[in-house]
Amino acid sequence: MTVIKNRYRTQSCGFLGKVGERVTLSGWIHRKRDHGGVIFVDLRDNFGIMQIVFPKELTPQIEKVRVESVIQIEGEIKERTKEQINDKVPTGTIEVHVFDFEVLSQSEVLPFQISEDDGAPESTRLQYRFLELRREELHQHILLRSAVIREIRTVMYDLGFTEFQTPILTSSSPEGARDFLVPSRHHKGKFFALPQAPQQFKQLLMISGFDRYFQIAPCFRDEDPRADRSPGEFYQCDLEMSFVEQEDVFRTCEELFFRVFSKFAKFPVTQKPFPRFTYAESMSLFGTDKPDLRISETINESTEIFKNSSFKVFQNALSEGGKIHTLVFKVDKIPPRKYFDDLISWYQKTTNSGVAYLINENGEIRGNISKFVSEDEVKNLNLPTNSVAFFAAGVGVLPAFGKLRVKVAESFGTIKKDQFCFCWITDYPMYELIDGKVDFSHNPFSMPQGGLDALNTKDPLDIKAYQYDVVCNGYELSSGAIRNHDPEIMYRAFEIVGYQKSEVDKQFGGMIRAFKYGAPPHGGMAPGVDRIVMLLAGKEAVRDVIAFPLAQTVEDLMMGAPSEVTERHLKELGLKIVE
Repeated sequence: MTVIKNRYRTQSCGFLGKVGERVTLSGWIHRKRDHGGVIFVDLRDNFGIMQIVFPKELTPQIEKVRVESVIQIEGEIKERTKEQINDKVPTGTIEVHVFDFEVLSQSEVLPFQISEDDGAPESTRLQYRFLELRREELHQHILLRSAVIREIRTVMYDLGFTEFQTPILTSSSPEGARDFLVPSRHHKGKFFALPQAPQQFKQLLMISGFDRYFQIAPCFRDEDPRADRSPGEFYQCDLEMSFVEQEDVFRTCEELFFRVFSKFAKFPVTQKPFPRFTYAESMSLFGTDKPDLRISETINESTEIFKNSSFKVFQNALSEGGKIHTLVFKVDKIPPRKYFDDLISWYQKTTNSGVAYLINENGEIRGNISKFVSEDEVKNLNLPTNSVAFFAAGVGVLPAFGKLRVKVAESFGTIKKDQFCFCWITDYPMYELIDGKVDFSHNPFSMPQGGLDALNTKDPLDIKAYQYDVVCNGYELSSGAIRNHDPEIMYRAFEIVGYQKSEVDKQFGGMIRAFKYGAPPHGGMAPGVDRIVMLLAGKEAVRDVIAFPLAQTVEDLMMGAPSEVTERHLKELGLKIVE
């Protein structure tokens, strides 16, 4: 990348200039080293690091300048001696010998070190995030984020999409999370909501006759923080397409993911088309709708094998309508007894239920249920030599068993970490029971499979929706759906969860009105930018790829938000703080 040449610099610190060339550089003092009266400075800017050599006559001046101060130097590029060559940096074969320098900005004493990780607490690092962003790894992650977003835009334009912007101040809607509310000064007692997603607006754009929409959209949800989810706000590549079926959306999004990941990934990416699993299949095979396909082991049902089991736990589970599920791992070395004791303890704390295991070590069968298992049952299990089989019995045990699948794979080292494994999860239930009440399980604006007839004739819990997720390495990267574009279907879909027609008109007035004036079939999804960059950067927390994230306490420690406001401000908004 070229830099603007002016009085501050003629090139960047990361540029490998010609020996003998006279240059002007500006940047931050990364490190200083005293070699017998000659001061060596690593000068850093956005593009890299250059070694700067200060002669003895300039030593008194540069010694007074603290690390992380900004300086400008003039000097000549020279070759390093063989002993000083540094293969770890692109500029490691040259250095600049200084003629003159100027301090552009002096740094105070640092709250933590930039050139190395000194174990500063997270609260301090977030309070001084602008300093932490100078650290090489985090700095590169933010630059990667910019490059990924640029590539996403390139792919979307190549695929015929048009970029739009939708409102930030909008109305509250039931999207599954809490809204951030903004009080209105002009309409006291009323509130705007920050959008959880541009869902209604992108559908309205389709109804307005625009064929393919996308937006790098900020979304706001008042949710609790998680490692893979930033509290407060996040960004997604929101997209929508008119006159499409589910297959069209799949092909488009596979192209987007494959091109973006192939450009930046260090590992192989799943070839198109991506594998597909229905929601029911995914839960049965992996115990989750976010399967990590880098783990080849899957959950199998062994109910038939143990239908006459003498083991009381299995008997009780089967009598209550439960099933018996099995996970088999082939291992190079059988772990010690303590490993299984610790695993069972973890599982019990996580699920309040037990897990059983059998070991086949060179044909010898042992484990915590070996004395309850018959020879025929062992034979029918067909356990490979040097393998471990885990068993979970009961109703609703698959989600916990799915977590055990991941934990065991991590401990046995069977996760193939040098690849990006994508898949689709399809056919989500339209509805689910929450606290005994029927509610939407995914997106309330999705088209039910079977349309109005299914809503009128089927048990709501049996209705599937044209809803889908794309998953990579155990992370949901995007959710989407073919949308409901028929007002009668929308009224009926919301009626099932307890909304009267008048309530639908009030909450979704703009969309329901638009449906009555000719709406095309349409669908889309919204890949999460933060998670995409997190995976490409090889990190496990989205805060490592966000320039200014909130703390786990959902506070901006750097800017001091949220903050109290003045009485005058509250009065203007017609608000009063109640203790």
